Amino acid sequence: MEKVQIKVMDNGSYRVSGDVELIDVDGNVFETKQVFSLCRCGLSSRKPFCDGTHKGNFESCVRAEKVLND
Repeated sequence: MEKVQIKVMDNGSYRVSGDVELIDVDGNVFETKQVFSLCRCGLSSRKPFCDGTHKGNFESCVRAEKVLND
């Protein structure tokens, strides 16, 4: 089974790819495609999905911490 991947996009959304089920707090299932984007800025009118509203209105460039071996 292939891993689901969630990619944190610079100044943008969470890009989700793979076979994943997205549900709300009540257990209702959102219809998704094999690849979709989740809103990270809170400005989308299609929450939880990204609609591109973040462009020019949101800045965040997150990087995983690199660990050096001794």
